Amino acid sequence: MNRLLIIRELLKHKKFNHYLEIGVFNGHNFFRVKSTFKIAVDPYFRASALRRLFKTLLNPFNLYNRYFEKSSDDFFREDAPKVFADRMVDIALIDGMHTYDFVLRDVENTLRYLQPEGVILLHDCNPLTPEAACSYQDWERRDFKGVWNGDVWKIIVHLRSMRPDLNVFVLDCDNGVGVVTRKKHGSEMLGFTQEQISRLWYADFDANRKEWLNLQLPAYFYTYFGIRPPGSL
Repeated sequence: MNRLLIIRELLKHKKFNHYLEIGVFNGHNFFRVKSTFKIAVDPYFRASALRRLFKTLLNPFNLYNRYFEKSSDDFFREDAPKVFADRMVDIALIDGMHTYDFVLRDVENTLRYLQPEGVILLHDCNPLTPEAACSYQDWERRDFKGVWNGDVWKIIVHLRSMRPDLNVFVLDCDNGVGVVTRKKHGSEMLGFTQEQISRLWYADFDANRKEWLNLQLPAYFYTYFGIRPPGSL
C-alpha cells in the first residue's frame, strides 16, 4: 500500500472528486490521480508546461486541472479563497517541505477548505533512521542521497496533542502515511505543548514511535473508512 493507492481507493469508494496536492515535484502521483478537479501546488515544478498539458488531455477524468508554481503559503494567501470558493477539498496530499513548521501551516491552511468528510494525507511521517529524520540544513550540507523524511513526524504529535476535533493516525507503509479526518469517534490524545514538541529529538520519537504516531497496519485503512479490501468477498 502507498499514498497513491490510498487516494485512488478514497476517490473510488467515497465518491470524492476534489483533490489538492502540495509538493507535486515531477507529478508522479498527481498525474495518476483520476479526479475531475485537481489542484497542484509546488514552487518548482519538475514537469514542463507541455508535459502537464499532455497529461491533462490524456486523462479524460481531468476536467479541471490547475497548477500553481509558488509556495503553499503564497497559494493559500493569494489563490485558495477563489479556487475553493465553490468547491471544498475532498482529499489533500501534503508532501511539500518536510519540516514541522512548514507542514503545520499546510495542514492548518488546508483544514480551512476541507469539507466535513474530507481527508488529509501526510507523507513521510515515519522515518526509520536518524539520517532520514535530519534537518533540511543537515540534509543539504551532507549531500544526503537516501530518503529524507525530515521531522514531519512532529506534526502527528502536534495534532494528537492539540486538536481534539481531529482523528489522526499513521499507516505503516510508504515512509509513513498520516491520515487526518474530522473527529469520527474518540481517540486517545497526547499531552505535549508546541514548545515541548519543538524540542523533541529523533531518539525520543524512536523510543515512542508506535504510541506517538498511533501507528497502524496498512489494513486499518480499510477498517477505518469502511471500505472492502480488494479480493475480499
